[in-house]
Amino acid sequence: MEATVDEDDGTFTNISLADDTVDGGSAALYTKQENELVTMNCDIDGDMENQVEVEEKTRLINQVLELQHTLEDLSARVDAVKEENLKLKSENQVLGQYIENLMSASSVFQTTDTKSKRK
Repeated sequence: MEATVDEDDGTFTNISLADDTVDGGSAALYTKQENELVTMNCDIDGDMENQVEVEEKTRLINQVLELQHTLEDLSARVDAVKEENLKLKSENQVLGQYIENLMSASSVFQTTDTKSKRK
C-alpha cells in the first residue's frame, strides 16, 4: 500500500499497488484470510445443515401434531356418529312398534279370513 497526500485538501489516500500481492507478508495475510473464510464457510455450511435439519424436524413434528389432532377429531366424530346411530335405531324401534299397534287397532289393516266369511 502506498499512502499519498492530496495537496488540495490535505487528506490521505491509500492506493493499492500490484506489487503488494506478490510481497511475502501480504500473500501470507491473504492466504490466512482465505483460510479463515473457508473455515467460516465450513462453519456456516455446518450451521446451515444443522438449521436445515432443525427446520425439517420442526416441520415433521408439526405435521405429526396436526395428524394427531385430526385423528382425535375423527375419533370424536366417529363416537358422535355411533351415539346418533344408536339413538336413531331406538327411535325406529319405538316408531315401528307404534305403527304396528296402529295397524292392529285399525279395521282397514285387519286380516280377513276368507274361510270364515263363506260359512
